[in-house]
Amino acid sequence: MAANNIAQRLSNLITQHEADILATWTAEMNGKSFRSDDATMHRHTRQLLALLPAAVATGGTDDINVRQWDEVRNLLNEISTQRAKQGSTPNDTATFVFSLKQSLFAMLRRELAAEPQALAEASWAISTVLDQLGLYTLEVFQKSRDQIIVRQQHELMELSTPVVKLWHDILALPLIGTLDSARSQVVMESLLEKVVETGAAIAIIDITGVPTVDTLVAQHLMKTIAAARLMGADCIISGIRPQIAQTIVHLGVNLEDVVTKATLADAFVVALNRVGATITRQA
Repeated sequence: MAANNIAQRLSNLITQHEADILATWTAEMNGKSFRSDDATMHRHTRQLLALLPAAVATGGTDDINVRQWDEVRNLLNEISTQRAKQGSTPNDTATFVFSLKQSLFAMLRRELAAEPQALAEASWAISTVLDQLGLYTLEVFQKSRDQIIVRQQHELMELSTPVVKLWHDILALPLIGTLDSARSQVVMESLLEKVVETGAAIAIIDITGVPTVDTLVAQHLMKTIAAARLMGADCIISGIRPQIAQTIVHLGVNLEDVVTKATLADAFVVALNRVGATITRQA
């Protein structure tokens, strides 16, 4: 039987037996563990099954990337993206599509029992298209998960680089953890935005929580200091431990024009003097 005839017959059979297919598919889904509420799952099954006949009839079953499959792909985009946000696994997401096979195969065996050749061709066609749709959901799911991870990493970097106002004209930027290129960019942007917002004259960069200082970290610090100076704010580096001091000397990093202090408290005292303020202890 010609491919077009098989596609059209498949489309007609799915439309004709949609209610039965939906019932057996839903039962199959209910027997599996999915991180999706029943109402959402049932809505998605109805939507996919309603779109499938037209896509099969007009777009065939060889390639789901043709225009006639756009609505189906858009629906699977929505489903995969939603499941990625809900914390579902790639296996759960693909199984949503693959589990439809059993219902369709059962219907085909029942309706085409007297036509072995047609049954074989229709089974192959529907298996081919569902395999493509299942793999498509995996691809979309992975892209969505990657985007979520990148966004979360960026949010974590922003949260881990808070710029706080210690005093009038004095800011502090406590750094904790490794300072790589990506995080350094966030550090610089956060500091410069706060300098512009507050008009601060002094920024204390505290590296007490930075485990190691190598050439790359030192370069990032110097670039941040240079950028802050261009915005009118001078920088003080605090948290210089003995081992970090030795490392900086060994690396040959030039910090001659940068004030460095062992503790944040010492740096704060220097900053207060620079802005003409003092703190006295009450008797």
